[in-house]
Amino acid sequence: MIRFFFLMLLLAAASTADAVVIRHDVDDSGYRVPASEFPALVDMPGEGHGVLIAPQWAITAAHTIPRGSDLRNVMINGVSRDVERVVMHAGYKTLPQALIDQAMASGEAMLIVVFLASSDDIALIKLTHAVTDVAPVQLYKDSNEPGQIAKIVGKGATGTGATGHSSNGPNRTALRRAFNTITSAHDRWLCYVFDAPPTALPLEGTLGNGDSGGPLLLQSDDHWLLAGLGSWKVVQGDVRTARPGRYGQTSCNVRLSHYIGWIESVISGQSQAGANNSCMGSTCK
Repeated sequence: MIRFFFLMLLLAAASTADAVVIRHDVDDSGYRVPASEFPALVDMPGEGHGVLIAPQWAITAAHTIPRGSDLRNVMINGVSRDVERVVMHAGYKTLPQALIDQAMASGEAMLIVVFLASSDDIALIKLTHAVTDVAPVQLYKDSNEPGQIAKIVGKGATGTGATGHSSNGPNRTALRRAFNTITSAHDRWLCYVFDAPPTALPLEGTLGNGDSGGPLLLQSDDHWLLAGLGSWKVVQGDVRTARPGRYGQTSCNVRLSHYIGWIESVISGQSQAGANNSCMGSTCK
């Protein structure tokens, strides 16, 4: 899912990120990885991801939580895991239909960019039972992300930076990983640009449809820590005709260092705000 500012995705309820979109001059086999590369990846129903961050807790972008239907289970390491409850951040805002209509009429989506940038697109999923066969991923708590090389992982839609990918899916494919350089980090967001060769990294890539909530990882010593979650993307030109996943587009990820206090308070059971925004299934709105 990543919430792209394209008309086709806006029509689909502002659905948001993809599997990894790759360089046009590097073979796809260089990006494909086995499931063992990142067993803590959470598969949301249909499309979208999350990450296991504690034995009984996963984290995701709030917009991946299904609307109007129960989130009864998620998949982790090929096993279905029952969901006890979902905790949405109180600052999460659903994209208004009026902004979608405006973008459809004009082809310009700057008001949507402003709206999404002001939302807290983050949610925690409490599992019914602790996961014992997968090690949770540690969170990146420092605020020095700009300039670092990030690893991104996902199994959504795919394509190349030269042509982009189809907005019509499929939005769940093979697991891929790629790398990119963090260009900015401010308050809620970590962002990077999908550069074209020759300035691109050897395995440069970006997320696209089907990978919202998927991990952005930064390396600390010998460990990859979870620093961000795929959320939305900025593109140039008319959103009614632009093609997602092309070179030059900017991807923005939920910046987890900004939310460490909220995450820890919810997991420890000390957050009244978290308790007030707990939900199950169709109550997650």
